[in-house]
Amino acid sequence: MKAEQVAFFAGAVALALILGALFFQYVLNYPPCEMCHWQRWPHIAAAIVGIGGGLLLRNKVLKPPAALPLAILALLLVATSGAIGVFHAGVEWQWWPGPSACTTGYVFTGKLDLNAPVPRCDVAAWRLFGISMAGYNALISLGTAVLGAVLLVRKS
Repeated sequence: MKAEQVAFFAGAVALALILGALFFQYVLNYPPCEMCHWQRWPHIAAAIVGIGGGLLLRNKVLKPPAALPLAILALLLVATSGAIGVFHAGVEWQWWPGPSACTTGYVFTGKLDLNAPVPRCDVAAWRLFGISMAGYNALISLGTAVLGAVLLVRKS
């Protein structure tokens, strides 16, 4: 598979995961915790780098030598979100402590109600087959990064 296609693939998976997170947040009413937001930023960057870079390469705005660095960057960004997902899932399973800002009681949210609860990072709001959203992000993101790396290596 061409590096341009791998970049686009990584960006598309990242975009799908962001859209899934937004669906859970705005349609199913599962507000994200602080660590959930941490996982989103690398996906947003990966979507921009992967899809945007892939389109720029396809339309010959960028030259072909840029394809491999773009693909690697998109895969690294997806893997970064996956690594944060592993950390977050571990916090949810109480394997290690999480940041005190989102694992203790109430936190000021900037709204008038100073005691409004903020979603806790150490409590999974949703699970399917025992796996939380952070766990699924870790599995999908790291799987995508490994698959993308294999596809890049096979091309060579």
